[in-house]
Amino acid sequence: MLFTSVTFILFFLPSLIFCYFCVPKRFRGVRNFILMGFSLFFYAFGGPKYLVLMLVSVLINYLGGLGITYFKRQAQRKSILALTVIGNLVLLGWFKYAGFLSEIIRQFSDRFPEIQVILPIGISFYTFQSMSYVIDVYRTKADVQKNPLKLMLYIALFPQLIAGPIVRYTTIADEINLRHESLSDFSEGIIRFMLGFGKKMILANAAGEIADGIFASSMGTMTMSLAWVGALAYTAQIYFDFSAYSDMAIGLGRMFGFHFLENFNYPYISKSITEFWRRWHISLSSWFRDYVYIPLGGNRCTIMKNIRNISVVWLLTGLWHGAAWNFVVWGIWFCLFLLGEKFIWGEGLEKLPHSVQHLYTMLIVILSWVIFRSPDLTSAISYAGALFGVGVNEIFDGRTVYYIRQYLPEWILFGVGVFPIYNKIQKRIPLWLSAGFAFAVFFIGYLKLAVGSFNPFIYFRF
Repeated sequence: MLFTSVTFILFFLPSLIFCYFCVPKRFRGVRNFILMGFSLFFYAFGGPKYLVLMLVSVLINYLGGLGITYFKRQAQRKSILALTVIGNLVLLGWFKYAGFLSEIIRQFSDRFPEIQVILPIGISFYTFQSMSYVIDVYRTKADVQKNPLKLMLYIALFPQLIAGPIVRYTTIADEINLRHESLSDFSEGIIRFMLGFGKKMILANAAGEIADGIFASSMGTMTMSLAWVGALAYTAQIYFDFSAYSDMAIGLGRMFGFHFLENFNYPYISKSITEFWRRWHISLSSWFRDYVYIPLGGNRCTIMKNIRNISVVWLLTGLWHGAAWNFVVWGIWFCLFLLGEKFIWGEGLEKLPHSVQHLYTMLIVILSWVIFRSPDLTSAISYAGALFGVGVNEIFDGRTVYYIRQYLPEWILFGVGVFPIYNKIQKRIPLWLSAGFAFAVFFIGYLKLAVGSFNPFIYFRF
């Protein structure tokens, strides 16, 4: 089920709000049970058979948490942790990477069977959430959850279940038992949801229409200007699409008393790749920092080991996004620039004018999205070449004019939306005005939904 669907807007969410808030606050267990039941239905709506897989994941991590606290010897606790993490990775590895590995092996042996596995929606997100729980229990940063239904609520909670943000158990552990829903939280939550809904339907979908049309074009007919329009459109699409989902997830959580951490902080205003990754997909970046980079030694080691640690993190980051070579190269691409900024040109970059720093950052990011968006490495190389006039016959054509003129209002909004302008304005206007603006944005977005606007979320495939 999509947040941007008629089923969700007209039936699921109103039914949940009614059932949830009809129960008095003192019956916290009943409210949790209702929220958990609706969350399981939400996930099962898109594929009931994969609900079983998620429940198996819950069971693995529930038993792992209990085992870690039951055994007192460090070696035993470490063994239970290792088995639990391996169990999570086996599930993720089979469903996400078995096909990719079989494809690699078949290049050397035709006798090896071709493996095709359908990727369960949201498995990367809820697997990382689950692992953060058991690791934090092992580190004694979180208390073990002895009630399996409460752990299930944490893992299956519908706002962040399918496409994040990756919510740590420590972030909402207290709120599972003792959250305090309020009218102010509900108001702020629904405003945030409506703005995210509008961002997706008005901006992300329009950018997607442009990007899909251009990326689907034959390279034989591609021009340099058209290639740039497509790359810029996808740069806008992936930001507005993913940040819109995070906005809606954070807003929905707030409506029911949960306070998720922010996942985006206007990444396209960054002046370095290092800063970009502090602002983009913050929950994933911080997850790899806390559970991979620092345990490997972080930067408190020799330069060579620090390079190794960064390289491991970015290889895994690329693979987390998809089982294909272009995602591996995408991770290596960012790794090289992060290493360069850390050890070679970082100090020099800081001395350049801010406009040059920003141009440098955005050029690298735009090229990274070409790698990310392309179906394979060959297509990515061809498209990247077209951006610089390689392999194209013309610099400019009428299709470029069409995509700019046809979507001119959206292009203006793309440019405005990447800056924190609304955030600054929102702090200075009364709540009723902010709510009115959010509702207007939501209404326009709903009209687009009603006429069947382009709709899938990019990050659903991860």
